[in-house]
Amino acid sequence: MSHNSRLSYTRGRHHRTTSKRKRLSQNFLVDAGAAHLIVRTAGVTADDLVLEIGPGNGMLTRRLLDAAGRIRAYEKDPRYATLLRRRYANDQRIQLFHRDFRDVRAPRAPFAVVANVPFAITTDIVRWCLAARHLTSATLLTQAEFARKHSGDYGWWTELTVSHWPTVSVELGARIGKDSFHPVPRVDAAILRVCARPDPLLPHELIGDYRRVVELGFSGVGGSLAASLRRQFPTHAVRRACAVAEIPLDRPVGLVSPDHWTTLYRALRT
Repeated sequence: MSHNSRLSYTRGRHHRTTSKRKRLSQNFLVDAGAAHLIVRTAGVTADDLVLEIGPGNGMLTRRLLDAAGRIRAYEKDPRYATLLRRRYANDQRIQLFHRDFRDVRAPRAPFAVVANVPFAITTDIVRWCLAARHLTSATLLTQAEFARKHSGDYGWWTELTVSHWPTVSVELGARIGKDSFHPVPRVDAAILRVCARPDPLLPHELIGDYRRVVELGFSGVGGSLAASLRRQFPTHAVRRACAVAEIPLDRPVGLVSPDHWTTLYRALRT
């Protein structure tokens, strides 16, 4: 093969690899210190079952094996799925699956999720975790903006966070600089922690109704939470509930904290 042919082949291979990474939204963690920090934040122990999403070249996987008892890793890229299967072929603590995690059925026993989440599917992954009945915690490395938005760090809260607040807490963890990844993304990342509450803030039988009220409140009618709620609740009931929860009648819904929401809901039911 001539020099020019080899150069064209190398460039073509690099282009195909780069294009595939973009399609799969792959930004691999290359900072061992950041990987250790994520695993420490997860707080998993030798008794825990951990699901890892998109392990890639295994930067997090290696650290998880030092902490967790059992690992199920799900990798969509066939190249890395094969690499990890070969690397851990004789390690009974870990199972490798070549699958899209979004199609995975949640375990029927308690488990945790730890992952450097592909940025393009972060919302899908968070929704999967929130829907999993036996999830104990999810420690997710996401875009910093996403983590800040869903943890309320901007001073406002999303419908997704508020809807699940009675059953989970959502917290912002450490920031991870973009130089900790390859290829280097355009933005920094941050750890988002989702933890199941041992004692939910509302009885299980009320969760569905609570979420319907939250959906109503976020419908955006009238410019305030109170105005949206008046579409289905009497004005006097909304006024009283807002007073109990210390929510001004003109307060936009995004500025109402999840803790105020649970108080509001209880007041609306009485």
